[in-house]
Order: sequence, then structure tokens, then C-alpha cells
Amino acid sequence: MEGPDGSGKTTQIELLKKYLEDKGYDIVITREPGGTAISEAIRAIILNKDYQEMSHMTELLLYASARSQLVNQVIKPALAEGKAVICDRFVESSAVYQGIGRGLGVSTVYEVNNYALGEVKPKLTIFMDLDAEEGIKRKENQTELDRMEMEDLSFHKRVVEGYRQLAQLYPERIFQVDATLPIEQIHSMIVEEVEKRFFS
Repeated sequence: MEGPDGSGKTTQIELLKKYLEDKGYDIVITREPGGTAISEAIRAIILNKDYQEMSHMTELLLYASARSQLVNQVIKPALAEGKAVICDRFVESSAVYQGIGRGLGVSTVYEVNNYALGEVKPKLTIFMDLDAEEGIKRKENQTELDRMEMEDLSFHKRVVEGYRQLAQLYPERIFQVDATLPIEQIHSMIVEEVEKRFFS
């Protein structure tokens, strides 16, 4: 599940989890960066607003390191046990935040992450599409923003446009949903896509 901050990923993950559990699946939910003791420690470094001097490449490599640990410690074992895994962010986040937002290049991000992921690739990426201004407005009630959320509007606009570019480039694996629609309507659209891709 991908999208800018405030796009409603968490809500849709919970609804999708219930839908898949009702079909008899064991579900594992992961978040990025994080999901293991090591990955959570890396998350604390990445999102610490006191580390404004962090270079863009350091940021990219830290995300990839956290992801590698998550894949090897959580995702691969879960898949081996026949469980379904729903990820709150994955490699596309790095493609847009570091590749496009930071200007490191999407191809660089994918190349680095090929080492981090090994053979593990998402079967479906759901992109919750929301304008940057609306996403920021939805996050305004938060008491404290992290280092990434503190970036200016132009950065968040680049991130959203990056997601939209990827969705156009890879429609076979990225399903784009209008995140301004009612929650139940979005859930129905996601379920329809999941049914089509996995159960038809």
C-alpha cells in the first residue's frame, strides 16, 4: 500500500486485512521503515528531525537496509508459511521519495533495492493518490512531524507526481486509486482489483 502521507493507507490496510482474513488467510502487516528491532532502530535515525544534515544517499541506503532486514526476517518467512503480506510502504516509496523527491533517480533506487530485496517482489502495489496539499492538511492535526514530513510543499508535490508517473509506467503492477473517494468505495475498488488479480 503506497501513497503520500495522509492518503488513508492505514485505514485501507485494515479493511483489506479483514477481507482476506474472512477468506481464510493468515495476514502479516509490515510498516516501513520498521517491522523488526533493527529496522525500527534505523527508522529512528531516518525520521529524527535533529539529523537535518543527512545526505540523500545515506537516506536511500538506510531505507534499503531497513527493508532488507524486514524482507529477510519477516516477509520471506511469512510467505514461506503461506501467509499473505500487506506492506505499509515498500520499494516504490524509495523510488519516489529518494529517487524523485531527492533527485537520486528512480533507476538508482531500484538498483540499490534489488540487492536489498533479492527475489522478493510485490505481486500488487496499491497507490492511494492524493494531492500533496490535501495530504499535508490531513496531517496538520498531528502534534509533531518527523524529518520527512517536515519537508516543504514542493518536495511533497514531487513525491505525488512521482507516484503518478510510476503508476503510468507500470500499470500492470501498480493500481491507482483516488484517495478522495469515500472509504468504503475505495475498499470496494481495492477488493475488486485483488479479486481480479488473485482469485479469478
